[in-house]
Amino acid sequence: MTTELGDPGALLRSAGLRVTSPRLAVLAVVDNRPHIAAEDVAAQVRERLGAVSTQTVYDALRVCTEVGLMRRIEPAGSPARYERRTGDNHHHLVCRLCGQIEDVECAIGHAPCLQPERDHGFEIDEAEVNYWGICPECQAARALLVAD
Repeated sequence: MTTELGDPGALLRSAGLRVTSPRLAVLAVVDNRPHIAAEDVAAQVRERLGAVSTQTVYDALRVCTEVGLMRRIEPAGSPARYERRTGDNHHHLVCRLCGQIEDVECAIGHAPCLQPERDHGFEIDEAEVNYWGICPECQAARALLVAD
């Protein structure tokens, strides 16, 4: 499971990737803000490095995801989000109102946590579960609106 950045250069090299400033910055940004959208990653990378193209950031996100240094999640109705927590098949809570995302541990058993009744011949290695609801902040705001 990847959760700590450690030496980001060594991490990139161990994944067979060249060490570049944009890749280092992307790893650091995603490490500091799990469940971050690509556009927000790009903005924070630019704050760190100055002029960096959006395409460069998207390329870094894609390649880091492909080699398992981060995970891309796509809750319905939300832009793709990125996180560094990988390899443990955890799940997510998603607020229907504000889009806040929180990690939750595997529902039951060992990864991939949920086995379908019929696997249609697939070799299953991951299950993605999103629990939908309303976060505590949105519940409180909604309660204030109802009380008025």
